[in-house]
Amino acid sequence: MKFLKITIFLLLVSSNFLQAKTDTIEVFSKAMNKSLKATVIKPAGIEGLDHEFPSVYVLHGAWGNYLDWHKNVKKNNLLQELADLYQIILVTPGVAPFSYYYDSPLMDSVQYETYISKELVPYVDANFPTIKDKNARAITGLSMGGHGAMMIAAKHPELFSAAGSMSGVMNIDVRTWVGNESTQEERRKSQREMLGEIEYDYPFSPYTAVGLVNQMKQNGIALLIDCGVDDFLIETNRQLHQLLLENDTPHEYTERPGAHTWDYWTDALPFHILFINQVFERNKIRLHD
Repeated sequence: MKFLKITIFLLLVSSNFLQAKTDTIEVFSKAMNKSLKATVIKPAGIEGLDHEFPSVYVLHGAWGNYLDWHKNVKKNNLLQELADLYQIILVTPGVAPFSYYYDSPLMDSVQYETYISKELVPYVDANFPTIKDKNARAITGLSMGGHGAMMIAAKHPELFSAAGSMSGVMNIDVRTWVGNESTQEERRKSQREMLGEIEYDYPFSPYTAVGLVNQMKQNGIALLIDCGVDDFLIETNRQLHQLLLENDTPHEYTERPGAHTWDYWTDALPFHILFINQVFERNKIRLHD
């Protein structure tokens, strides 16, 4: 019995050691004069190893925070399992609600494009064993975070080799959303406060993903877009898909059953990480050039 207890104890210690480790960090943003939290999920057993890993930034949605991808997914330890499986470092930043990850021309407190691209990425690269090369770095996100991922990657091709969107707000124009009429005017009001008057019709504002399709083509970043057919943002995703087809931008586009829910995103994230990992595998030769 004593031997059995010791064996069980060692197994528990071993399984805990082998699980990917999550660190909570706090990064000061000079652009906004405030600190923001994020989590960094590392593959298991990397402490003390002289080895660097690819990194993926996973962005949350409008009502979320830096812990969303840990607390709300429907599969326990999903991020940790993905970090271990693909030997990657995952980063989940936190930003303000309804900020859409852009830099406001009117509000110093809303400079999230700058924060992600010029403050958070350098901080993570300086403090964690990441491969400091765009060919081993990617970004994806859900809803508002999908918008952020596509927009930031389009504007900063020097940082990312792949970008993804799950149920993303590919057009911040609330007229393209299906339903949710009660909240649409609130969103438009907050957009005016942060952006002022912008162009919502074609060729669209650069503050929205559909206004950046030319940059997406020029940059050659691998793109993955998916959305549930019952999602209120489905038309914005179809619109971006059509614009990318029209300007001959290579991209992966998927519609499947589902709505704007954590059930959908729990299923979507492994698909995105698989896609990103395939991009990293193709990029390996470039890392050694």
